[in-house]
Amino acid sequence: MQTDFCKQLGIEAPIFAFTHCRDVVVAVSKAGGIGVLGAVGFSPEQLTEELDWIDAHIGDHIYGVDTAIPQKYEGMDKTSPEELVAMLQEAIPEQHRKFAEKLLADHGVPEWPDKDDDISLSFSAVQAQALIDIALTRPQCRMIINALGTPPDDVIKQVHDSGRLIGALAGRLKHGLAHKAAGLDFVVCQGSEGGGHAGEVTSMILWPQMVDALAPLPVLAAGGIGNGRQMLAAMGMGAAGVWLGSAWLNSEEAHAEPAQRESYMKATSEDTVRSRSFTGKTARMLKNEWTDAWERDDTPDPLPMPLQGYLTFDAVRRTHRYAGAAETQKVAFNPIGQVVGQINSIESCRDIVFRLLSEYADALEHVNAITPQE
Repeated sequence: MQTDFCKQLGIEAPIFAFTHCRDVVVAVSKAGGIGVLGAVGFSPEQLTEELDWIDAHIGDHIYGVDTAIPQKYEGMDKTSPEELVAMLQEAIPEQHRKFAEKLLADHGVPEWPDKDDDISLSFSAVQAQALIDIALTRPQCRMIINALGTPPDDVIKQVHDSGRLIGALAGRLKHGLAHKAAGLDFVVCQGSEGGGHAGEVTSMILWPQMVDALAPLPVLAAGGIGNGRQMLAAMGMGAAGVWLGSAWLNSEEAHAEPAQRESYMKATSEDTVRSRSFTGKTARMLKNEWTDAWERDDTPDPLPMPLQGYLTFDAVRRTHRYAGAAETQKVAFNPIGQVVGQINSIESCRDIVFRLLSEYADALEHVNAITPQE
């Protein structure tokens, strides 16, 4: 099945896979969709390494890169990485540092082996621009996506001048309208069910509003899609494709530790929460003792972006590396949508893509069977 947007990109199926795992990017692109590498948190060196691997394994297929240039953030006037790092270090209160470290220590999360490792400048224009510059050197990277807000005009021009497409996520209708006014090529419309940063309006309400308001701009539906029936609902509302993130987290190709996989398969759709405790901006993730702790009246409030993300960078990498140690999962960062309640097995990315298309066809057949014929 192909939409006009699929034809524009030259892909077989309107399935867009957001993932931080290079193996998933390659597997989904080879299966007929398009993999999109989430590069937030990557250093320029890390992104170069990941894209080198993708380019070496993806064959003739294409992919995208997702980064984050928020419209407003602490330290946005700083022009160099060194200047921004110094400002962030100074701006984080000591009580926040001690509170975060105590949470990790109380749950037995091992220390990072080299505390002198550089900390990524996530959610800053300084970092994002460096990543975009790298992505645009790769011929098979055909699309750039901004995860937070409308990209700056100079970035939009840079991407367009390179012959590529640029889009952005939108969790509110006004954000989608701003993206369209800025000249973006597509919008990823994410309902509140989705993992990570999303708005408060559910997909069932937001998708058709966005499609109608932005027409003829392509809108990709995100948030609450884990099977073919949900995909049909999105496409039936006018979406040009579906954008899935949570669906790949437990795939065979995902870089997930056994303890993480167990957390996903044990969780129900009621076990997620929208929290500012890791990034400073409301994001949906698995609810645990870390998210609860930052909500209490007797504990520090999360800092604004990117300060909270800078504070918790060490916690994120430690709970990922030592996912199975002690009580790590009780304080781990596991961003995931409410479709986690549908994740109860491990499948290859290829099987997930084919299952989505098969379920879509079955659901469409059901709808056609109950539709009166002339």
